[in-house]
Order: sequence, then C-alpha cells, then structure tokens
Amino acid sequence: MSTDAALLQLNGVSVEVRHKAIKHVHLSVYPPDGAVRVSAPNGMELGNIRLFVISKLGWIRQQQRKFRQQTREAPREYLGWESHYFRGKRYLLEIVEREARPEVTLFHNKMVLQVRPGTGQAKKQQILTEWYREQLKQQLVLLIAHWEKELGVSVANCTVRRMKTRWGSCSPASRSILVNLELIKKPPECLEYIVVHELAHLLEANHGQEFIRLLDRHLPRWRSCRDDLNAFPLASI
Repeated sequence: MSTDAALLQLNGVSVEVRHKAIKHVHLSVYPPDGAVRVSAPNGMELGNIRLFVISKLGWIRQQQRKFRQQTREAPREYLGWESHYFRGKRYLLEIVEREARPEVTLFHNKMVLQVRPGTGQAKKQQILTEWYREQLKQQLVLLIAHWEKELGVSVANCTVRRMKTRWGSCSPASRSILVNLELIKKPPECLEYIVVHELAHLLEANHGQEFIRLLDRHLPRWRSCRDDLNAFPLASI
C-alpha cells in the first residue's frame, strides 16, 4: 500500500491526499476540526482528485460547519464535584487526599480520585488519564477477541491514543488499529462500533458498498451508533 501524501488548497479548504491500493476515491471530513482527507487509488492524478474535491466543496463546508457548531466539553480543572464521564455515564469527581498509592474508584454516581496531599492539577489529570487508558485497554481486549472471530480477521497490534480528528484508524498492511482514548467516556456500543469499523477495514480498505454491507451484516445498528457518537460533546483537547 502506498503512503505518499500531498496537500491541496482549494478555496480556503486544506485537503490531505493519500494514494492507496484501492479502487475508488474516498473523501472524509473528520471531527472536531473538520480536517479533510482524500484516499485515492494509486496512479490517480492530482488534477483529477482536485476536480473531484471541487465537486464536493459544498458538502465539505456543510460538514465543517456542523463540527464547528457542535458542543465542546469545558476544560477540566480536576476539582471536587466536577463532572467526568465513563462508558457513557456521568460521575461527580470526589478528591480524596491520603498518604497512599493514587487510585480511581467508582461508587454509585461518584468517581473517587485518591491522591497524595498537595497533588497538583497536572498530576491529577495524569492519574485519571492513565486509569482511563487501562480501562479502555481492558475493554478492547474483550471486543477485539470477539470481533476477530466474527469477522474472520486477526489484529497484530492495537494502540490507544488521544486524538483530535479521529475516533479510530486502521492500517491493513500491518494489521494494526488505533483507538481514540476518548471512547472510554462514551457508551459501550459506540466503542464497539469503532472496533467493528476498524476491523472491517482489514477486509475492505475503503468505505465502499462492500464495506457498508459488512457493517450491515455484522452490526445492523452501526448507523445509530455512529450518529450517537458524533452527537456527543467533543473533548476540549
């Protein structure tokens, strides 16, 4: 698969173009900033790609406006009774200072963050972020094991990363997937949708009709999950 990339500037819109071993050109606009990316078949000339993107400028701007208008979460200060989310549920943060190992526990509607006395905001954020990361990794182990069997694929590597523009991505050549850390805050069905979406790319590299048929066959509710996910407030990262 070719990974050469180019950047087009069209009427104030920046478009990243990447050639791949695919049959059809595919255009995507990603939240939260409305980044535009085109995947094009190897050998497709930039002039033809430019014409294709120009024909889609109205749709691109519509998507970008939608993302700009979407609600964003307020920056977190890691203070007591602040709202935090885990697997789609809202919790109120309770800070407990104790000379003991830092930890995070859930109790009813409270997320208890235990830290040592005098712990600053940056360290509190780091502790909670790492807890989120471990929780997401545990969920991913279960989901990937299940969906590898369902789809008949094998994942070589799964990485968790906090990302601004994507919920996930897949590199079919290396059988690797990348998952956005923010998904651990969303309902479980949203995380499952992203896992299925990325694993399906191991069978179909682009988002053509066969890809859609795969999702329809294995996760009939995927459109609802996608719409729910995109309706949630964007992280303030």
